[in-house]
Parts: sequence; structure tokens; C-alpha cells
Amino acid sequence: MPLNRYYYAADLTTFLTSPNNAIIGELQTNSAFDIELTQSYAWEGQISLLKQVLAGKKGKIYFEFSVPRMGKRIDVVVIIGAVVFVLEFKLGSDVYTRAAIEQVWDYALDLKNFHKPSHKIYVAPLLIATEAQGQISLISPTIDDDHLLSPINANGQTLRPMIETILEFCEGEPINAVEWEAGLYAPTPTIVEAAQALYAGHSVEDISRSDANATNLTETSSEIARIIQYSRENNQKSICFVTGVPGAGKTLVGLNVATNHIDKTNELYSVFPFWEWSACGSSA
Repeated sequence: MPLNRYYYAADLTTFLTSPNNAIIGELQTNSAFDIELTQSYAWEGQISLLKQVLAGKKGKIYFEFSVPRMGKRIDVVVIIGAVVFVLEFKLGSDVYTRAAIEQVWDYALDLKNFHKPSHKIYVAPLLIATEAQGQISLISPTIDDDHLLSPINANGQTLRPMIETILEFCEGEPINAVEWEAGLYAPTPTIVEAAQALYAGHSVEDISRSDANATNLTETSSEIARIIQYSRENNQKSICFVTGVPGAGKTLVGLNVATNHIDKTNELYSVFPFWEWSACGSSA
């Protein structure tokens, strides 16, 4: 899996024995953006808590794991035994807000539905509001019985026992972390989700299927970009027709080309009228 799919990854033994500042330094180095002090403090808090919670465990941990379809990153993903834990932290918070629960739930759904190795394994979304009052959070699978657990709440004190309980609940063969992280990620973004991800700096390769479709999309986008440059240099007008079956990525190609030429300071800056035709009609 490419490095930009996460900012930091290590087996738990390495993570538990590495200095906090070394881990934070790697997170900062691999980030595509300038890191604010508040983010560094957040990483420090997450690392310190997780070193207590995961002491003695075997597995692998990932910080800032990319969810390209949503243009966001999961705070932490941990693989232990037969379970992929999806952790969303709200450091200093004493409430489990609906928005935060939906956030970690969306992350878990994305992995379960679009990440091939996660289709048949246990995925456990946990929301950690570190200062919330202790409460019993039931562990239950979804009605689809697809090894996806309903969102689980925890605080700084209950996180470790909650992980222990989940591991007892979810029996199965240990997950091969190397195979899991290298697995096919095949999202099918809506036009709005694709636009959000592209404007957030992700590429067409990141938010499309990682198979032949991704190759076709990349080559098509590159060819249109070449035609744009050729037309500009030779003072010509060009029209490009992109065809394909529904879901092939025609809209994604159009959005990708448009976002790549949106910089007004670039000599190839353009304004693109964009039409998408279907059997039922057309939309601008």
C-alpha cells in the first residue's frame, strides 16, 4: 500500500517501544499538509493512551489511514487477532456526539464495503471520548451478519477492557496485516464525493478502483490533458468524447481534468462547460 495511504504504520511491538517524538516526527514528515500545533498535541495524546491500552498486544497499527472516497483519514486503525479496529478519538471530550458516532461508522462502512480484504473479517468501529462518563456499551453485529460491529463508545479507562471484550466476541483466524494493507480498495464514489475528494487533493487513482478501471481513467485523463495543452499551443479548438458503460468513470474523468486546470496562475487554466449524457437525457 502506498505510503500516502497512512502517515505511520508499525507492528505493535515497534510502536510500543518507539519514543513518542519519533512517531510524531514520522507523522509530520509523511503529512501532505503543514501540521498545526493542535494536531501534534492530538497525536501525542493518542499515542500515549494507546501505548497504555495496547501494552502486551501483538498486531499492527496505522495512524491517519486514508479513506479516499470520503477525502478523509481515520485517526487510527489497529489489527489485532481477527479484528480490524477503527478508532476515532475525541480527546478531552466528555460526550459521544451523534456526528462523531456517524463519522466512525462511515469509516467502518467504507472499509467493509470497498476494501476487499475487509469484506469477510471483523471490523469494529470505536469512538473514544476520553473524558466521557463510564458506561456499558453493547457489542453487537449488524443485522446483515457481515462481521461488521455496530459503533461502540469508550473512554480513556474503558478502551482496553472494551478491546479485550471485542476480541473475545470476534473469534476467527488472525488477520495477515501485510495482505490486508495491500488489498484492493474499490470505491464507487458519487459525483459529490468524487468532487470533494479531488478538491481535497486526492488523485483520480486514489478515489477509483485499483484495477484496470483505474489505469483506463488515468490514461484517459492524461490524454485529455495532452489535448488541452496541444490545443493551447497551436491555437486550436478541440472536442473530446469520453464513452463508457455506467459506472466506468466518465464523470470522474471530467472532474479530474477540471480540478487539474483550476489554478488561474497556470498557463493551461481553463473554464470547462461539462455535460454528461445518458440514455434518459442529459445534465449540465
